[in-house]
Amino acid sequence: MTADERLARLRLIRTPQVGPVSWRQLMARFGSAEAAIEALPELAARGGRRLRVAPAAVAEQEMARVAALGARHIFCDEADYSPLLREIESAPPVLIARGDAAILHRPCVAIVGARNASAAACRFARQLASDLAVEGVTVVSGLARGVDTAAHVGALGGATVGVIASGIDVAFPTENAALQEKLASEHLLLAEQPPGTEPLARHFPSRNRIIAGAAQATVVIEAAPKSGSLITARRAADYGREVMAVPGSPLDPRAQGCNLLIREGATLIQYAADVLEALNPIDPRMMRETPREYAFAPLEAAMADAPVGEAEREGLAALLGPTPVGVDELVRQSGQPPSAVQLVLLEMELAGRIERHAGAKVSLA
Repeated sequence: MTADERLARLRLIRTPQVGPVSWRQLMARFGSAEAAIEALPELAARGGRRLRVAPAAVAEQEMARVAALGARHIFCDEADYSPLLREIESAPPVLIARGDAAILHRPCVAIVGARNASAAACRFARQLASDLAVEGVTVVSGLARGVDTAAHVGALGGATVGVIASGIDVAFPTENAALQEKLASEHLLLAEQPPGTEPLARHFPSRNRIIAGAAQATVVIEAAPKSGSLITARRAADYGREVMAVPGSPLDPRAQGCNLLIREGATLIQYAADVLEALNPIDPRMMRETPREYAFAPLEAAMADAPVGEAEREGLAALLGPTPVGVDELVRQSGQPPSAVQLVLLEMELAGRIERHAGAKVSLA
């Protein structure tokens, strides 16, 4: 990949209204970020609004800042990118990494849980992570207080990955600054947001999808029913990964989420052996020949050229509302070819008229 193409790729994902799905569709359709950038204004205009591409100077400044921090950008079709994360529909087109990305190619297990976890839960998380690390498993978590911190500390003797919701240079919570630096220097630290980004509430669900997507299994240790940990677990289930939970007392509100997961079919976990038993080796026949093929090829057929008139665009827009609906359902109800539906949705997304949701669903913005 040339330096110009890397810069163009970063400009493309930093452009407003270009999300992970539309980024991959644009790459599949046009073959390069440079070509996609040239086509963006026309596509957005067909969607009904103007679009301003991220300036080259902004991307250049980000690249310089990342390099100065001792980090690097890893694009989704590069060898260092997590092979499991690459599988999910909403995989980040680029991650900023500090540390040894090779540990993502080992078996990975996510350990998540309550920030206000009990002492017993933190001790269990620390021991579980330590036992898994001894077996060569990479422990993935979010560097939050409570269970996340305990899991990272327990895995320091092996390999652990911290996924943060801020820029690679921002420590949150502040008391984990030393731990975050240790992960970056001796293990691996990942961020999706540009350097300097503060950890806003909207960034945490995005962070959670990376944790779930990079792991073969997600273990939940203490979580409230509507917590971020349960969001991570349900993302893992959506991705076809193993979901595991540690049971707790029904009298403890922090255990209700885990008990609910077990009731819904999650694997009950008591020891590291339970986790290892549930992990299945990935069949190599399920993996694409090359990372680039994995990242872009599945979308090429869907993004093939197809004639789309104003009547078709208006008809598809009329089917959309504030409630998320599956793209497959739009294809059925509109009677239009999948390629035409995908193209119109791409134009509308670039114009800021729709939002994409998990499970290949869309809604009006």
